[in-house]
Amino acid sequence: MNKEYPSAVLERAVGEFSKLPGIGRKTALRLVLHMLSKSDEEVSTFGRVFSTLKQDIHYCKVCHNISDTDVCEICANPKRDGSTLCVVENVQDVLAIESTMQYNGLYHVLGGIISPMDGIGPQDLQIASLVERVQGGGVKEVILALSPTMEGDTTNFFISRKLQPLGVKLSVIARGVAVGNNLEYADEVSLGRSIVDRIPFQ
Repeated sequence: MNKEYPSAVLERAVGEFSKLPGIGRKTALRLVLHMLSKSDEEVSTFGRVFSTLKQDIHYCKVCHNISDTDVCEICANPKRDGSTLCVVENVQDVLAIESTMQYNGLYHVLGGIISPMDGIGPQDLQIASLVERVQGGGVKEVILALSPTMEGDTTNFFISRKLQPLGVKLSVIARGVAVGNNLEYADEVSLGRSIVDRIPFQ
């Protein structure tokens, strides 16, 4: 059997790194060789961080954002505007919107979007908990900040049908974000402007 690398251990390490999104085998090799240049303690620390990641990470019981505690820092911050909820697809979108410094409300992370082709339906997302949050009172506006794709629009429509009977204001981010783009890849200026210039959901 022909091996791409002179060491089976190196081959396995490159194979694992190349499973990460956006990491090809050349980049994976560069990362592995970089780790080899580090001290034993540095490599051990790196390994420990990732080996405990799944056990130690929490998801906020309110908004489902990643957190070190049961309630994330954003939800626990009394200076945030609790009357506004921004609905996003994933944690990356929270980070993207926060980086714009144009939004001071709370979030609700769905954990995906409706995509029948991928076998993802409304029951697989945090839509029921969103409805419960709005029913609990105090929320005056829900901003639908999902990626402007067919799946994002389908999810927006489904959520709007669930929330309209509750009398809450529904808005959607302005289309300063190019149609078909994922929210996390939008530049900060365009994303910030799309939040500020949000429009009523039709």
